[in-house]
Amino acid sequence: MHKQRILVTGAAGALATQVLPSLREHYDCTLTDVGVRAPIDQQIEVIQLADLLTDQLNELYPLFTGHDAVVHFAMDTATEDRFDGELNNVRMAYNVLRTASETGIKRAVIASSNHAADFYEPLLLDGHIDVLTPMHGLRPLSDNFYGWAKEAYEHLGFVFATGKVGPIVENIHIRIGAPRPVSMRGGNNPGESYSFRRNLGAYISPRDLAQLVMKSIDAKDITNEWGVPWQVVYGISANTRAFWSIANARQVLGYVPKDDSEITWADDVRKFIADRGVTGKIGENP
Repeated sequence: MHKQRILVTGAAGALATQVLPSLREHYDCTLTDVGVRAPIDQQIEVIQLADLLTDQLNELYPLFTGHDAVVHFAMDTATEDRFDGELNNVRMAYNVLRTASETGIKRAVIASSNHAADFYEPLLLDGHIDVLTPMHGLRPLSDNFYGWAKEAYEHLGFVFATGKVGPIVENIHIRIGAPRPVSMRGGNNPGESYSFRRNLGAYISPRDLAQLVMKSIDAKDITNEWGVPWQVVYGISANTRAFWSIANARQVLGYVPKDDSEITWADDVRKFIADRGVTGKIGENP
Protein backbone atom coordinates (compact mmCIF):
# COMPACT_ATOMS: atom_id res chain seq x y z
CA MET A 1 0.00 0.00 0.00
CA HIS A 2 1.33 3.42 -0.97
CA LYS A 3 2.27 5.57 2.00
CA GLN A 4 1.61 9.29 1.85
CA ARG A 5 4.72 11.46 1.97
CA ILE A 6 4.56 13.88 4.90
CA LEU A 7 6.86 16.81 5.68
CA VAL A 8 7.13 17.51 9.42
CA THR A 9 8.57 20.86 10.51
CA GLY A 10 9.97 21.48 13.98
CA ALA A 11 10.72 17.76 14.11
CA ALA A 12 13.16 18.07 17.02
CA GLY A 13 10.64 19.90 19.21
CA ALA A 14 8.58 18.63 22.13
CA LEU A 15 5.25 18.35 20.28
CA ALA A 16 6.65 16.61 17.23
CA THR A 17 8.49 14.02 19.27
CA GLN A 18 5.21 12.99 20.92
CA VAL A 19 3.60 12.08 17.61
CA LEU A 20 6.53 11.06 15.41
CA PRO A 21 6.51 7.35 16.33
CA SER A 22 2.92 7.08 15.04
CA LEU A 23 3.54 9.30 12.02
CA ARG A 24 6.60 7.32 10.97
CA GLU A 25 4.65 4.08 11.25
CA HIS A 26 1.90 5.28 8.91
CA TYR A 27 3.63 7.68 6.52
CA ASP A 28 6.85 8.24 4.62
CA CYS A 29 8.10 11.18 6.69
CA THR A 30 10.63 13.89 5.89
CA LEU A 31 11.76 15.63 9.07
CA THR A 32 13.06 19.18 9.17
CA ASP A 33 14.15 21.65 11.81
CA VAL A 34 16.33 24.74 12.00
CA GLY A 35 18.72 22.76 14.18
CA VAL A 36 19.06 19.60 16.20
CA ARG A 37 18.87 20.12 19.93
CA ALA A 38 20.41 17.58 22.30
CA PRO A 39 19.39 15.30 23.81
CA ILE A 40 17.42 14.05 20.82
CA ASP A 41 15.26 10.98 20.54
CA GLN A 42 17.05 8.33 18.51
CA GLN A 43 13.95 7.84 16.39
CA ILE A 44 14.38 11.28 14.83
CA GLU A 45 18.05 11.21 14.05
CA VAL A 46 17.53 11.98 10.34
CA ILE A 47 16.60 15.65 10.15
CA GLN A 48 17.08 17.97 7.21
CA LEU A 49 18.15 21.41 8.39
CA ALA A 50 16.15 24.27 6.90
CA ASP A 51 15.41 27.89 7.77
CA LEU A 52 11.69 28.40 7.25
CA LEU A 53 12.16 32.15 7.77
CA THR A 54 14.13 32.56 4.55
CA ASP A 55 13.12 35.42 2.25
CA GLN A 56 13.88 33.20 -0.75
CA LEU A 57 11.05 30.68 -0.89
CA ASN A 58 12.62 28.94 -3.87
CA GLU A 59 15.26 27.69 -1.43
CA LEU A 60 12.50 25.65 0.23
CA TYR A 61 11.10 24.12 -2.97
CA PRO A 62 13.35 21.02 -2.95
CA LEU A 63 12.36 20.27 0.65
CA PHE A 64 8.61 20.63 0.03
CA THR A 65 8.29 19.16 -3.47
CA GLY A 66 6.79 15.69 -3.74
CA HIS A 67 4.96 15.65 -0.42
CA ASP A 68 1.24 15.06 0.04
CA ALA A 69 0.94 17.06 3.27
CA VAL A 70 2.93 19.21 5.66
CA VAL A 71 2.59 19.08 9.45
CA HIS A 72 3.83 22.39 10.83
CA PHE A 73 5.14 22.31 14.41
CA ALA A 74 8.07 24.69 13.99
CA MET A 75 8.18 27.98 15.89
CA ASP A 76 10.70 30.61 16.91
CA THR A 77 11.53 30.27 20.58
CA ALA A 78 14.95 31.92 20.41
CA THR A 79 14.14 35.56 19.67
CA GLU A 80 14.35 37.49 22.93
CA ASP A 81 11.69 40.10 22.17
CA ARG A 82 8.40 38.19 22.30
CA PHE A 83 6.57 40.34 19.76
CA ASP A 84 9.40 40.02 17.25
CA GLY A 85 9.44 36.30 17.90
CA GLU A 86 5.73 35.97 17.21
CA LEU A 87 6.07 38.04 14.05
CA ASN A 88 8.65 35.46 12.98
CA ASN A 89 6.17 32.69 13.75
CA VAL A 90 3.48 34.31 11.63
CA ARG A 91 6.02 34.77 8.82
CA MET A 92 7.04 31.13 9.15
CA ALA A 93 3.42 29.97 8.88
CA TYR A 94 3.02 32.15 5.79
CA ASN A 95 6.16 30.67 4.22
CA VAL A 96 4.93 27.13 4.90
CA LEU A 97 1.51 27.80 3.38
CA ARG A 98 2.89 29.76 0.42
CA THR A 99 5.55 27.15 -0.36
CA ALA A 100 2.99 24.35 0.01
CA SER A 101 0.76 26.14 -2.49
CA GLU A 102 3.58 26.69 -4.96
CA THR A 103 4.90 23.12 -4.77
CA GLY A 104 1.56 21.34 -5.04
CA ILE A 105 1.11 20.13 -1.47
CA LYS A 106 -2.59 19.48 -0.97
CA ARG A 107 -2.96 19.79 2.80
CA ALA A 108 -1.35 21.50 5.77
CA VAL A 109 -1.90 20.53 9.41
CA ILE A 110 -0.78 23.36 11.67
CA ALA A 111 -0.20 23.45 15.41
CA SER A 112 -2.31 26.29 16.72
CA SER A 113 -3.07 26.70 20.41
CA ASN A 114 -5.96 27.14 22.81
CA HIS A 115 -4.33 30.52 23.51
CA ALA A 116 -5.76 31.80 20.20
CA ALA A 117 -8.96 32.37 22.17
CA ASP A 118 -7.67 32.55 25.71
CA PHE A 119 -9.28 35.92 26.41
CA TYR A 120 -12.48 33.92 26.99
CA GLU A 121 -10.95 31.39 29.36
CA PRO A 122 -11.75 33.23 32.61
CA LEU A 123 -15.37 33.41 31.43
CA LEU A 124 -15.33 29.66 30.81
CA LEU A 125 -13.65 28.77 34.06
CA ASP A 126 -15.95 31.03 36.09
CA GLY A 127 -19.06 29.51 34.50
CA HIS A 128 -20.21 32.51 32.43
CA ILE A 129 -19.75 30.45 29.24
CA ASP A 130 -20.42 26.71 29.23
CA VAL A 131 -18.27 25.70 26.25
CA LEU A 132 -16.23 27.40 23.54
CA THR A 133 -16.56 26.12 19.98
CA PRO A 134 -13.78 26.73 17.46
CA MET A 135 -15.75 27.45 14.29
CA HIS A 136 -18.77 29.54 15.25
CA GLY A 137 -19.85 32.33 17.52
CA LEU A 138 -17.20 34.40 19.24
CA ARG A 139 -14.22 35.54 17.23
CA PRO A 140 -10.98 34.13 18.72
CA LEU A 141 -9.35 36.80 20.85
CA SER A 142 -6.19 36.72 22.92
CA ASP A 143 -4.66 39.18 25.34
CA ASN A 144 -1.06 38.15 24.60
CA PHE A 145 1.24 38.07 21.57
CA TYR A 146 1.52 34.27 21.51
CA GLY A 147 -2.24 33.80 21.21
CA TRP A 148 -2.51 36.63 18.69
CA ALA A 149 0.05 34.88 16.47
CA LYS A 150 -1.87 31.60 16.62
CA GLU A 151 -5.09 33.31 15.58
CA ALA A 152 -3.13 34.93 12.74
CA TYR A 153 -2.00 31.44 11.60
CA GLU A 154 -5.62 30.36 11.43
CA HIS A 155 -6.69 33.35 9.36
CA LEU A 156 -3.70 32.97 7.03
CA GLY A 157 -4.76 29.38 6.52
CA PHE A 158 -8.26 30.48 5.57
CA VAL A 159 -6.86 32.81 2.92
CA PHE A 160 -4.85 29.98 1.33
CA ALA A 161 -7.82 27.61 1.56
CA THR A 162 -9.98 29.93 -0.56
CA GLY A 163 -7.68 29.71 -3.57
CA LYS A 164 -7.68 33.47 -4.02
CA VAL A 165 -3.88 33.77 -3.64
CA GLY A 166 -2.79 30.68 -5.56
CA PRO A 167 -3.52 26.95 -5.70
CA ILE A 168 -5.67 25.86 -2.77
CA VAL A 169 -3.99 24.45 0.32
CA GLU A 170 -6.51 22.62 2.46
CA ASN A 171 -5.61 23.27 6.06
CA ILE A 172 -6.53 22.27 9.58
CA HIS A 173 -5.44 24.12 12.71
CA ILE A 174 -5.28 22.19 15.96
CA ARG A 175 -5.74 24.38 19.02
CA ILE A 176 -3.66 22.18 21.26
CA GLY A 177 -4.66 22.14 24.92
CA ALA A 178 -2.29 20.74 27.55
CA PRO A 179 -0.03 18.03 26.04
CA ARG A 180 1.68 17.17 29.31
CA PRO A 181 1.00 15.27 32.54
CA VAL A 182 -1.63 16.79 34.81
CA SER A 183 -0.05 17.74 38.12
CA MET A 184 -1.74 18.60 41.40
CA ARG A 185 0.69 21.00 42.99
CA GLY A 186 0.59 23.82 45.48
CA GLY A 187 -1.16 22.22 48.43
CA ASN A 188 -4.03 24.53 49.42
CA ASN A 189 -2.95 27.36 47.12
CA PRO A 190 -6.18 28.53 45.40
CA GLY A 191 -4.29 29.47 42.24
CA GLU A 192 -2.84 25.99 41.90
CA SER A 193 -6.27 24.50 42.64
CA TYR A 194 -7.69 26.55 39.76
CA SER A 195 -4.84 25.46 37.48
CA PHE A 196 -5.36 21.79 38.30
CA ARG A 197 -9.02 21.86 37.30
CA ARG A 198 -8.17 23.82 34.17
CA ASN A 199 -5.53 21.29 33.12
CA LEU A 200 -7.93 18.39 33.65
CA GLY A 201 -10.16 19.99 31.01
CA ALA A 202 -7.34 20.88 28.62
CA TYR A 203 -5.33 17.64 28.72
CA ILE A 204 -4.46 15.72 25.57
CA SER A 205 -2.58 12.45 25.73
CA PRO A 206 0.24 11.63 23.30
CA ARG A 207 -1.81 8.93 21.59
CA ASP A 208 -4.82 11.22 21.20
CA LEU A 209 -2.63 14.00 19.81
CA ALA A 210 -1.07 11.56 17.33
CA GLN A 211 -4.52 10.31 16.32
CA LEU A 212 -5.81 13.85 15.82
CA VAL A 213 -2.84 14.78 13.62
CA MET A 214 -3.26 11.63 11.53
CA LYS A 215 -7.02 12.12 11.19
CA SER A 216 -6.27 15.66 10.01
CA ILE A 217 -3.93 14.30 7.34
CA ASP A 218 -6.26 11.51 6.21
CA ALA A 219 -9.74 13.09 6.28
CA LYS A 220 -11.10 13.05 2.74
CA ASP A 221 -13.31 16.15 2.94
CA ILE A 222 -12.64 19.01 5.35
CA THR A 223 -14.80 21.65 3.70
CA ASN A 224 -16.82 23.83 6.04
CA GLU A 225 -20.41 24.93 5.46
CA TRP A 226 -19.21 27.65 3.09
CA GLY A 227 -17.35 25.17 0.91
CA VAL A 228 -13.87 26.22 2.09
CA PRO A 229 -11.48 23.35 2.99
CA TRP A 230 -10.48 24.85 6.32
CA GLN A 231 -11.08 23.70 9.87
CA VAL A 232 -10.07 24.79 13.35
CA VAL A 233 -10.36 22.07 15.98
CA TYR A 234 -9.54 21.88 19.65
CA GLY A 235 -6.86 19.35 20.58
CA ILE A 236 -7.97 17.69 23.81
CA SER A 237 -8.76 14.18 24.96
CA ALA A 238 -12.29 13.03 25.87
CA ASN A 239 -12.07 14.82 29.20
CA THR A 240 -14.95 14.75 31.66
CA ARG A 241 -14.15 18.37 32.61
CA ALA A 242 -13.67 19.64 29.04
CA PHE A 243 -14.76 23.21 28.37
CA TRP A 244 -13.81 23.36 24.67
CA SER A 245 -15.91 21.61 22.05
CA ILE A 246 -14.38 18.89 19.86
CA ALA A 247 -17.63 18.30 17.95
CA ASN A 248 -16.20 19.26 14.56
CA ALA A 249 -13.07 17.19 15.17
CA ARG A 250 -15.34 14.20 15.74
CA GLN A 251 -17.73 14.92 12.86
CA VAL A 252 -15.38 16.18 10.14
CA LEU A 253 -12.17 14.33 10.95
CA GLY A 254 -13.52 11.20 12.61
CA TYR A 255 -11.50 11.87 15.77
CA VAL A 256 -12.29 9.38 18.55
CA PRO A 257 -10.16 10.26 21.58
CA LYS A 258 -9.23 7.32 23.79
CA ASP A 259 -8.25 9.02 27.03
CA ASP A 260 -9.94 11.06 29.76
CA SER A 261 -7.86 13.02 32.25
CA GLU A 262 -10.39 12.19 34.97
CA ILE A 263 -9.51 8.51 34.56
CA THR A 264 -5.82 8.82 33.73
CA TRP A 265 -5.20 10.99 36.79
CA ALA A 266 -7.92 9.43 38.97
CA ASP A 267 -5.74 9.12 42.07
CA ASP A 268 -4.86 12.82 41.97
CA VAL A 269 -8.49 13.74 41.35
CA ARG A 270 -9.67 11.73 44.35
CA LYS A 271 -7.05 13.34 46.56
CA PHE A 272 -7.93 16.77 45.18
CA ILE A 273 -11.63 16.31 45.96
CA ALA A 274 -10.95 14.86 49.40
CA ASP A 275 -8.54 17.63 50.37
CA ARG A 276 -10.58 20.55 49.09
CA GLY A 277 -14.20 19.45 48.87
CA VAL A 278 -14.30 20.44 45.20
CA THR A 279 -17.54 20.14 43.26
CA GLY A 280 -17.73 19.10 39.62
CA LYS A 281 -17.84 22.66 38.32
CA ILE A 282 -14.54 23.64 36.79
CA GLY A 283 -14.49 27.23 37.97
CA GLU A 284 -15.42 26.90 41.63
CA ASN A 285 -12.62 27.67 44.04
CA PRO A 286 -12.79 26.06 47.46
